[in-house]
Amino acid sequence: MATKPVIRRLFLVALMSLATGLAGCVTTTDSRFSREADRQEAVDNYVKLATAYIGQGNIDRARHHLDRALKLEPDSPKALAAMGLIYNTEGEPELAESSFRKAISADGGYTRARVYYGAFLYSQGRFADARDQFRAASRDTEYEDRGSVFFNLGMAQERLEETDNAVTSYRRAVELSRGDARPLLALSRVLVEQGEYEAASRYYSRLSTAIARNPRMTHSAESLYTGIRIARYFNDRDQEASLAMLLKNEHPESVEYQQYKVLISNDQ
Repeated sequence: MATKPVIRRLFLVALMSLATGLAGCVTTTDSRFSREADRQEAVDNYVKLATAYIGQGNIDRARHHLDRALKLEPDSPKALAAMGLIYNTEGEPELAESSFRKAISADGGYTRARVYYGAFLYSQGRFADARDQFRAASRDTEYEDRGSVFFNLGMAQERLEETDNAVTSYRRAVELSRGDARPLLALSRVLVEQGEYEAASRYYSRLSTAIARNPRMTHSAESLYTGIRIARYFNDRDQEASLAMLLKNEHPESVEYQQYKVLISNDQ
């Protein structure tokens, strides 16, 4: 669904899937390597389960598994990062930040911790710090949801009025997240605000096509108003009227509809 450029899944970016079951008991051998490998596998499985439970909103079960993981490995960056999610959910921002920072300190290359921490910082209004974490995370070319990282980076840059940088980040998000409406809308909107209507129109056309093809996706007030502004620039009266009708009928109380009314009143 095309939505306003706000993080709605702040700490659920690319959650790991629920594991089907834990490995068996840690084997006892004379090999230290084998013992450590088994312990790491158990820790990873506990974190996978905990992350899945966080995604389901079952914080108690998640904490149970993370406690087990941290008992086995107190400095586990994966467990510490996931614990930060729990602290934040429970309204403990200081503990959440401490946990995220410990995770990054334990392993600066653990990108997921930076993504979680960046989202946390953004939610706290600390946009410069969030930008720095997302920027660091974006350098990991192996991260599985890199498109979302660039999208989040673009949002932080927008809030800091680094518009040109935000456009660059949104373009990368579009390239990496084909079919994702969020970066398409964000990029279209920012380009309109910069007066680059030709480029905005191309991305908006892709957004409209994605929405038309997916019955689960609908226009938001923001996407409709962005389309209206593009249509007005190109003097496409039919397109403007169609989008304006949707905006009025579907989002009559929205800020965007109020903006549209001001827009047309200026023509009169």
